[in-house]
Amino acid sequence: MDNRIQKMAQVLINYSTEVKPGDRVLIRSKSPAGEPLAQALYDEALRAGGLPFVYIHMSQEDPIALGSTASLEQLAAVNPMLELMYREADVVIRIEADENMRNRSAYPLDRQSARAAAHAALITIQMKRQADKTLRRCTTQFPTFAYAQGAGMSLRQYEDFLYGACKVDLDDPVGAWKAVYDSHQRLIDWLKGKKRLQVKGEHIDLEMSIEGRLFWNAGGKENFPDGEIFTGPVEDSANGWVRFSYPAFYDGNEVKGARLTFKDGLVVEAKADTNEAFLNATLDRDPGARRLGEFAIGTNRDIQQFTGTILFDEKIGGTVHMAVGQGYAETGSVNASSVHWDMICDMRQGGEIIVDGELFYKDGEFTI
Repeated sequence: MDNRIQKMAQVLINYSTEVKPGDRVLIRSKSPAGEPLAQALYDEALRAGGLPFVYIHMSQEDPIALGSTASLEQLAAVNPMLELMYREADVVIRIEADENMRNRSAYPLDRQSARAAAHAALITIQMKRQADKTLRRCTTQFPTFAYAQGAGMSLRQYEDFLYGACKVDLDDPVGAWKAVYDSHQRLIDWLKGKKRLQVKGEHIDLEMSIEGRLFWNAGGKENFPDGEIFTGPVEDSANGWVRFSYPAFYDGNEVKGARLTFKDGLVVEAKADTNEAFLNATLDRDPGARRLGEFAIGTNRDIQQFTGTILFDEKIGGTVHMAVGQGYAETGSVNASSVHWDMICDMRQGGEIIVDGELFYKDGEFTI
């Protein structure tokens, strides 16, 4: 086994989720491809005194369901074994391990939406329990051929990229993540009590209220890799437009050239160069899907290229991203939705963020 896998497991168990004796730990892998990391996590959780339980989804699970004669009701059924663990576990570690990043995109939209509802039900439980601090959660990724191909790399190159972004190639990755956390906290302290945020650039002209909202410090705890600060904008406050710089991926679908126009917090127009029907169908899933649940600034300087996986791409240092749909209650957001779709805008050439009239960020760098 690559020793970086074991090192990654050590950081995830001992730093990210801080597993303690007696903690019930769900280790969930998206496919059998993630089993090497699941094994390492299982071992480390036992060493920490935890009670780990592993759930590995079978290969091609979603395409088999979507391509079958199953009804929409069957497709939307929530896995009761996972639901129990999401309600009862103290820690959930989810391993993204796609074998095919587009394996849902060619099926009818109503079937995709039904299947997405089954997955979203678990995430809703997760987000609620995170907000009330009864669950510690971390999402990570294991390098697969699908991710490497999507990033235009060999598997070996992608492994080096992934482990470098996670800092597990360093002698002291925990120390490095603590330094990231401290640098974020300085920014968050400055943002406390601020009211108005404007984002301007070649691809964006958007303003929103952050009055009464908190920025959250993403320093290696809830995502791995990490590297962002984020908040939930006031729900009826976003006005303006954004043209997202990179393809937007969701539920196994790719949307290129997504452009959203906001009025009083609501997406009133959604256009795209490709897959516009999927974009609008997703925004129409429920009333909250057309509002912003998250605004975030990526800070990870070890991630500079787009790879097609949101866990990494939303952290690109020099970008901002916004999620339509479900907000994080810990930021003060009250937006509710079965959707949480992150889309990314590059700010490295001419982008600015102005907070209460003061320049906070320019050309992908903080100015305070």
